[in-house]
Amino acid sequence: MDMKLNMATFVLFLLLAIFGSTQSVVIDIKKFGGAPNADITQALTKAWDEACASTTATKIVIPSGTYKMNAIQVKGPCKAPIEINVEGTIQAPPDSNAMNDAYEWIKIEHVDFLTVSGHGVFDGQGAKAWKENDCGSNKKCKKRSFNLSFNFLKHATVRDITTKDSKNFHVNVLGCTNFTFDGFHVSAPADSINTDGIHIGRSTDVKILNTNIATGDDCVSLGDGSKQITVQNVICGPGHGISVGSLGKYPEEEPVEHLLVKNCTLKNTDNGVRIKTWPSGPGTSPITDMHFEDVNMVDVMNPIIIDQEYCPWNQCDKKAPSKVKISKVTFKNIKGTSKTKEGVILMCSSGVPCDGVELSDINLTFNGAPIDAKCANVKPLITGKAPACKA
Repeated sequence: MDMKLNMATFVLFLLLAIFGSTQSVVIDIKKFGGAPNADITQALTKAWDEACASTTATKIVIPSGTYKMNAIQVKGPCKAPIEINVEGTIQAPPDSNAMNDAYEWIKIEHVDFLTVSGHGVFDGQGAKAWKENDCGSNKKCKKRSFNLSFNFLKHATVRDITTKDSKNFHVNVLGCTNFTFDGFHVSAPADSINTDGIHIGRSTDVKILNTNIATGDDCVSLGDGSKQITVQNVICGPGHGISVGSLGKYPEEEPVEHLLVKNCTLKNTDNGVRIKTWPSGPGTSPITDMHFEDVNMVDVMNPIIIDQEYCPWNQCDKKAPSKVKISKVTFKNIKGTSKTKEGVILMCSSGVPCDGVELSDINLTFNGAPIDAKCANVKPLITGKAPACKA
């Protein structure tokens, strides 16, 4: 008992030594002139600068109300934990040109122990940008801005807030470690172009929990270097599903490994759970240890799919197979309804066939009848109820 008390005391003193106090200093953006129906770009920047210099944990508060804000970039390293508490609605300029072509509307980088909280909304006002998006036909198309970019953070939490109508990806997570989304919300219509809900790249130990995502592209997408990712209790739809990739397009990509998707529901999405790689691409980094479990599909177009001939808008050729090796993939207890007869599609690479793929307890129906499975360059292990592969 005494040892436990001594350890607790030590931890408390350690925290006090690092952060100065267990009490947070509160900075309301009103201190710097931030007011509803006005531009708070400078007010939030000044509040951040003060919080980042503080040796005591600090909470920046954006109260209820509607605010305007241009592109903003804040960064560390900072001296103590920072929380940004958003209760209001913050609106981006609807015109991309008004943000000086910034690729990120809100960019936070090189910070440890960041929390973004509250019941507020980051509104990207992306409708105009979606109409102007011509990336399907123009390889030199203009880049649109992400709503939220988190770069090189450690020990971060985003909870309860909403991102709405981003011009491009809603959230981009790059180079982060120990990052948790909990009770998060993503909202955009089905026809919003390239509005991935949460995209993860070169990050380790990212958790997406108890989150609702409605958007026009992947609800969650994993880029190269994503490791130890958990997606649990997520509702996705509309959207393009929960996707690993696309990968293999570039030569210096990093491996993707250790994904768990569990207790998720997908409603009226173009895909369910998906792994996608480019044919004829130079990338060779493997994808391994992917687990999709206890997933409910509601009228999903392609509930289970591995696509190693991924080639959107015909921007590539299929003369050479994908060089990306996929292994140790389990689809377990996947149930619900498919909008296509071929509810399972496992189209692996002829150059590096898939290994260790398992279908276990797949209970999907199409118009009331069991779905079929179409497979190439893979011999899945089938356990429990699951459709047999057809060529």
